[in-house]
Amino acid sequence: MESLKEKTAKGLFWGAISSGGMQLLNVVIGIFLARLLTPDDYGVVGMLAIFSAIAGNIQDSGFSTALVNLRKATARDYNAVFWFSTLMSITLYALLFACAPLIATFFHEPTLIPLSRFIFLGFVLAALGVAHSAYMFRNLMNKQKALLSFTALLLSGTVGIVMALRGMGCWSLAWQQVLYIGIVSIGKYAFVPWRPSLKIDFSPIRRMFGFSNKILITTMANTVSQNLLTFIFGRLFNARVVGLFNQAYKWNTMASQLVAGTVAQVAQPVFSQLNDDPERQLRAFRKMLRFTAFLAFPAMFGLALVAREFIIVAISEKWTDSVPLLQMLCVGGAFLPFHTLYQNLMIGRGRSDVYMWCTIAQIIVQTTVIIATYRWGINVMVAAFSLLMVAWVAVWQHFARRAIGLSALMAAKDTMPYLAVAAAVMAITWLVTKSIEPMVVLLVVRIVVAALLYLIAMKLLGSKMFDECMSYLLKRKK
Repeated sequence: MESLKEKTAKGLFWGAISSGGMQLLNVVIGIFLARLLTPDDYGVVGMLAIFSAIAGNIQDSGFSTALVNLRKATARDYNAVFWFSTLMSITLYALLFACAPLIATFFHEPTLIPLSRFIFLGFVLAALGVAHSAYMFRNLMNKQKALLSFTALLLSGTVGIVMALRGMGCWSLAWQQVLYIGIVSIGKYAFVPWRPSLKIDFSPIRRMFGFSNKILITTMANTVSQNLLTFIFGRLFNARVVGLFNQAYKWNTMASQLVAGTVAQVAQPVFSQLNDDPERQLRAFRKMLRFTAFLAFPAMFGLALVAREFIIVAISEKWTDSVPLLQMLCVGGAFLPFHTLYQNLMIGRGRSDVYMWCTIAQIIVQTTVIIATYRWGINVMVAAFSLLMVAWVAVWQHFARRAIGLSALMAAKDTMPYLAVAAAVMAITWLVTKSIEPMVVLLVVRIVVAALLYLIAMKLLGSKMFDECMSYLLKRKK
């Protein structure tokens, strides 16, 4: 039997492979589609994101997270979650199908009627894999998840590109989205030995509801938070502005998810298994905090550094107006993986109530800030949103101190050195490369110089996290 430490290391490794491979493929597909499509195409599809996401939250209702937190999950528990998710998704689809004309009227976009009815099929397909996803998450099957996600993205992305080449506009994005969800959901059956039965018993749902209902409310609040700007911009501005923001938000999310996704795949199961050993739990959390800082700050600050060159070289000058939006989002994006880590700590400790109220409070403050800055335009609104993401880490830290005794000084010692080194590296890189004129050369040189300087700095400063990562990678090669 593997130790928890070995499972965690392996989970992080395959989580990094999964997140890294997915984001790299996402970059390639995103570049092709952004060159072939217009900001309006992205804007129209982006307006529907919040509806699909909230429906997905409701169909799951926090029960997949509750399954992971159970000391022993039985086939009966999985079966109850499967049928609840499936029946709920069908009900929600019927409701949203009927509401499609109202959605189109709200955004002043008639094309949203047929488009929404097709895209909403995605969460029906997703329901088929909710219980299986919980099984894979609970058992740290990150290698299998990485293979499945990569395959689904490759196939759906190829279809999307072919459709875009044929001039199908926003429908190419819609088909890519629905196909990806369908392939992932059905593909889970190839890796998970459990199968649903026709014997429907919802008694496990009632037992898990006390925990899951808080997760549901919190997840929905998170969904609103993540899609709030797109929703507001869709109402206030035209499809082009929404498309420009969506493009910036997409690249920012890809980069931050590279880190957050890696950590999230192991954090909750690990923390929940250490609830009986507070000292080990604190050590595990601090180590993940350092790992997150080690990756998040250079990744996000680096993307901000090369944002202009990347946008112009990769997806053409028609997206230039999204550059300042991306740079501002990267500042907040550097801290989003920490939000994810703190959230998983609270869930792992069974404190779904803290997770819920803290997230709801964030939504209220966020909405207030966005509305208050509306008069100054989209750039100020996005800047305010990003700064709030930075500041809200302090709120999560407050609850972490009460939960596991993590002081603000401990957290600062674990994260601030990486922030300082990453910021210094990007500043030096900008200074030594600012005279380079060819855009492609500038992009490549900045990436190479920044990466080398950061790794050299980590080595010279004796970073234990750097040494441990290199040691594990070299061990994997042997």
